[in-house]
Amino acid sequence: MIVATKHGKIAEISLQRPPVNALNQSVIDALLAAHSEAIGKGSQAIILSGSPGMFSGGLDVPELLNYDTEGIERFWHSFFALLHQLASSPVPVIAAITGHAPAGGAVLVMHCDYRVAAVGEFKIGLNEVRVGLPIPRNIIYVLESIVGLRQASRLTTTGSLLSPAEAFEIGLVDELIDANAVVSRCKKVAEGLVALPPVAMNATRLAAKADFLDRLGTADDARIATDYWFSDETQLNMKQLVAALNDKQNK
Repeated sequence: MIVATKHGKIAEISLQRPPVNALNQSVIDALLAAHSEAIGKGSQAIILSGSPGMFSGGLDVPELLNYDTEGIERFWHSFFALLHQLASSPVPVIAAITGHAPAGGAVLVMHCDYRVAAVGEFKIGLNEVRVGLPIPRNIIYVLESIVGLRQASRLTTTGSLLSPAEAFEIGLVDELIDANAVVSRCKKVAEGLVALPPVAMNATRLAAKADFLDRLGTADDARIATDYWFSDETQLNMKQLVAALNDKQNK
């Protein structure tokens, strides 16, 4: 599910769970552990990448629908903990968006410090409302800090998915590059940051996003997300999504 690679002072954590790098409890736990291990081993920057053509398709809805209330609440606790760990990382985290990054995939890259996306017929964005799942206020606030209040409101309310070029135009991603060069470009970005005086760079990096860091990880996040998950509307739309996915696979 996770492949960790060391590039000198830079660690790469790559999602490798075919076919779409979907996020379940095991993947979230592995990402939390991999980030902590990279920091513990002295990495000075981290790259979070996916597989060619697919960063992450978001939550593993078919699996999560089988979780009971305790399991879903544990999942949300872990998911929000991962977002906080990425955003508050003591070293920079660079997102190598190697392909599609809808929903939970977009949420992960939003909590990184810098985002490099592959050019191509890919989609990125927060389309949760289209499958009946309200987006937590704290996640919207992070998006606001990246693209501004009006764009964040529009994108989340409509569940819009953007092309890489559209995402770049509004600042959701920082660079566009050929798909086969995304990770190598992220290494260059990371090397540039590592070359700076580390205390000054990291203290300033974290100070620049202190406002939204203060809003992450409130005690009620997991409970509220769990309540939404088991609402009639969300359950109906999630089950319809899974049925549509099954039909597509069977054709």
